[in-house]
Amino acid sequence: MRVPLSWLREYVQLPDDVAAREVGARLVRAGLEVETVEEAGADVSGPLVAGRVVEFTDEPQKNGKTIRWCSVDVGEPEPRGIVCGAHNFAVGDLVVVSLPGAVLPGGFAITARKTYGHVSDGMICSARELGLGDDHTGILVLEPEEASPGDDAIELLKLRDDVLDIAVTPDRGYCLSVRGVARETATAFGAAFRDPGAAPEQPAPGDATGNYPVRVDDTDRCPVFAARTVTGLDPAAPSPRWLQRRIQLAGMRPISLAVDVTNYVMLELGQPIHGYDRDALAGTIVVRRATKGEKITTLDGVVRGLDPDDLLITDDSGPIGLAGVMGGGTTELSGATASIVVEAANFEPTGIARTARRHKLPSEASKRFERGVDPALPAVAAKRVVDLLVSLGGATEEPGLTLVGAAPQPATIEIDAALPARVTGVDYPADEVTALLTAVGARVEDAGAGAGRIAVHPPTWRPDLTDPYDLVEEVARLHGYDAIPSVLPVAPAGRGITAAQRLRRRVERAVAAAGYIEAPSYPFVGDAEFDALGFPADDARRHALRLANPLSEEQPLLRTTLLPGLLATLRRNIGRGAPDVALFESGLVFRPEPGTLAVPPRLAVDRRPTDEELADLLAAVPSQPHRVAVALAGDREPAGWWGPARPVSWADAVEAGQVVARAAGVTLRVERDEHAPWHPGRCAALYVDDTLVGHAGELHPRVVAALGLPARTVAMELELDRYFGADGVVEEPVRAPSVSTFPVAMQDVALVVDQSVPAASVEAALRAGAGELLESVRLFDVFTGAQLGVGRKSLAYALRFRAPDRTLTVDETTAARDAAVAAAAERTGAVLRGS
Repeated sequence: MRVPLSWLREYVQLPDDVAAREVGARLVRAGLEVETVEEAGADVSGPLVAGRVVEFTDEPQKNGKTIRWCSVDVGEPEPRGIVCGAHNFAVGDLVVVSLPGAVLPGGFAITARKTYGHVSDGMICSARELGLGDDHTGILVLEPEEASPGDDAIELLKLRDDVLDIAVTPDRGYCLSVRGVARETATAFGAAFRDPGAAPEQPAPGDATGNYPVRVDDTDRCPVFAARTVTGLDPAAPSPRWLQRRIQLAGMRPISLAVDVTNYVMLELGQPIHGYDRDALAGTIVVRRATKGEKITTLDGVVRGLDPDDLLITDDSGPIGLAGVMGGGTTELSGATASIVVEAANFEPTGIARTARRHKLPSEASKRFERGVDPALPAVAAKRVVDLLVSLGGATEEPGLTLVGAAPQPATIEIDAALPARVTGVDYPADEVTALLTAVGARVEDAGAGAGRIAVHPPTWRPDLTDPYDLVEEVARLHGYDAIPSVLPVAPAGRGITAAQRLRRRVERAVAAAGYIEAPSYPFVGDAEFDALGFPADDARRHALRLANPLSEEQPLLRTTLLPGLLATLRRNIGRGAPDVALFESGLVFRPEPGTLAVPPRLAVDRRPTDEELADLLAAVPSQPHRVAVALAGDREPAGWWGPARPVSWADAVEAGQVVARAAGVTLRVERDEHAPWHPGRCAALYVDDTLVGHAGELHPRVVAALGLPARTVAMELELDRYFGADGVVEEPVRAPSVSTFPVAMQDVALVVDQSVPAASVEAALRAGAGELLESVRLFDVFTGAQLGVGRKSLAYALRFRAPDRTLTVDETTAARDAAVAAAAERTGAVLRGS
């Protein structure tokens, strides 16, 4: 909202020496967001005067242009000769002349200079050259009675003014008006305030016969509708210069007197106004919901299909306006309109917001209705418009007023006068609390329910004041947020970060050290991502929490897996020229149990929630396990003098899981599995003990194609929280490994097994059979060939044996090796190669 200071001063008795920047600072202290204080016209300096065209001569030029050599009376003994390229003025017209020495907006200095064979002693100005608009098609011609030659045009045109540019938050809708900002300014300075929205005599509600007939079918969406009529308006009457300038400074464009007056009153009072050409109306004005299939042509010339939720203004011909958003083209005010029906209504905010968003039609009216407009204003605003049209356009006011409905009164709020002090820590005396709430516009009375209790009746223009803590905020805001003391809380004694936090940091550092780059993503997904990942219809990962107000309608769900965001980031990097990418993400997923997606209760703010309310609230909160995921594509090792590149494979994804496991201090068991979105033949299930913690491997070709990823893209995802005990985080103390001083004994074994037997199963059998003397097992070779037989493979392992207290003998080492081979043969059907 842009508010000229001169307009503000009409309603607030500010001292003459108060500058705009001080007003802005006081409003910021009162809780308003003043973005800038603009000094309009500060870059304009004189002499800038009114001049009358005495005579002119049109002179064609060789370049095809015709200039005018003008003689202009600027209030001096002799007229000045000025060259002008415009032709929209006549002899005797009053124009604006910048004389040599003047500076126009943008630092444009005026000098006497020779041009087109004449010395031009000044310049006749257009509206754009004066900073009054974008019109540069012709000269700004003043009304004959506006000024005399030589009068100061800077003052005449109101070129200089200070403008406060305020970013109005949704709960301060009343500040989308000069009236609202003036009230805040008066409170901030303790100055007298004159309310332009005050009505000395309010008409009786429910009178729909006093003027133009109106019927409201949907009183919930339109509680108040006021209408007045004027006739005999001079369509050619111009808007006065002061009114045009105020509209311009407020950020709007002057159009015609009738339109300018409705915009002026909207800016002044915050009540949107619409005018109908009375001669184009057909029958009674009706406020109703749209019916299926109805259409309307709005003022912007667009034909719009209507939704049954849209609230309409209609007459016997059909829709003539989208209520609270934009009028229709059939009853638009034109250059020939002489009779006008003035509408000032109040509409329910959420319905207007839905209509404006549905039709992608934001307007100055909808912006105000969405935030809440004072329902007591319609009759006052309609009268204000009529009075201006009568005084400025020569119109005649039709007797009577149509007023349907009455302004709903806000509910009374009882509050302990000591509550603001208890909440903020600032001592507010009871009389100060009463005075500040009265300054807001509320009526404060003794509640009669005990010492210190007061009853507050919020004003009609403050629909945001609904509970005691809203009033606490108003008291703190008006007294000054800077008066609230800043007290640092005392940190409780503890051990620093938790065991879970330490684990996550350790894991993230380990994965980053393994060559992965962290790439956090937004936790929002849609069904399209689940389809692309190939999740079956009954997959638990499709059971996602739906947001009530999503940022994007295409992604209304909270993620149940980290893969959608991570793979989208992988695709984006590859598309931007990075073919070899290794990314990881560590974060929460949201896994609601089936049947637990209840709507959480809305808790009260004036008391502690009950145990039942807390239980219901927690029941609606989904499980949020912490997961780690990686995604790789391209080459894992680059090509060079040392040899060719090594592309990523499913083994890299499994190794990433091993990196996480080692950082967490657990042993990971790997088994073959089939699980979307992985390739069924290249998918590994990851276990800690007997608990499934995740999956790793190569993505399914259909998934890769659907997501636009390179072939052989691999990924891993596991649940980090499952490394903890069921009763909470359990972190064993770190134990230093024991190092034996005795020599190691090494034995190699090659075992032949079926292709379907996982190497991890063979390794587990070897470990179990070798006993305590086994220090480590390492798979160093995998061989397949015809000599082994169809469907067979050879796995070669290096076994290291060591005792902590002696040197092992050959017999002990051989016995341990044989026991390991025997266990592998029993569990996996392994046969010692060569035997």
